[in-house]
Amino acid sequence: MKNFKILLAFITIVIFSGCSSGDDSSQDDSNNENNSEVPTIYKKIYGALSITSDGTYVYIKTNGTPDHKSIYYPAANSLYENFSGTTYGDFTFSKNPNSISTKNYTFKIPINPAVNSAHTATPLGPIGVSLNGVAFFNQYAGPNQPLSGEIVSFDQWWGHPAQAGDYHYHVEPKYLTTVKASKSALLGFLLDGFPVYGPEEGGVTVTNASLDAYHGHTSATADYPNGIYHYHITNNDPYINGNGFYGTPGTVSN
Repeated sequence: MKNFKILLAFITIVIFSGCSSGDDSSQDDSNNENNSEVPTIYKKIYGALSITSDGTYVYIKTNGTPDHKSIYYPAANSLYENFSGTTYGDFTFSKNPNSISTKNYTFKIPINPAVNSAHTATPLGPIGVSLNGVAFFNQYAGPNQPLSGEIVSFDQWWGHPAQAGDYHYHVEPKYLTTVKASKSALLGFLLDGFPVYGPEEGGVTVTNASLDAYHGHTSATADYPNGIYHYHITNNDPYINGNGFYGTPGTVSN
């Protein structure tokens, strides 16, 4: 009887140890997800809710709402501000019927962007993320529809919400270039991982003529002293991006 009790105790210890080992392994696997170090440059995206990396991609989560005032916030919101007068391009402002709503974006962006000869066309909807977590949109109001009919609805910081409430910038994000940063600063990233810079470089206004078909060029920047391909925002169509992504785009979910 005594030997039986000893044997039973031994079996219990072995089984318990086996279960504990399995649980620890599962927990370690969970903790190893997206735990690579995030490159310092992405930490400039101050509007992110979180930024993680798996070593190949960086994952940027934002709620898509601007940190500046807008007439498109509900009147009860502390960031609501009435607006009238002229907007981008000196057009007389005309408010669209939409209101800003909170989103749940996850931008999956390659850490080491590379040119892709396919140059995939940019989609309608988010094509990148700005420093304050607001999405960049391309130069179209709809399929192949120019922005000319929408520009009048840009608020005082040159953004506006779509029908689903997703606030975005088609053109220069004025709050970033005049308040939070400057016209020559890094303003965000497109989905292919290449950075987006403002409408000036070295104190000189950048024109479409100095950029390639994808609205960028390769040169050194303050953030990339060894040089990198980067997009520039300009004052003329296509504003942020031209005939497709320069590199292979990641994804965005909402």
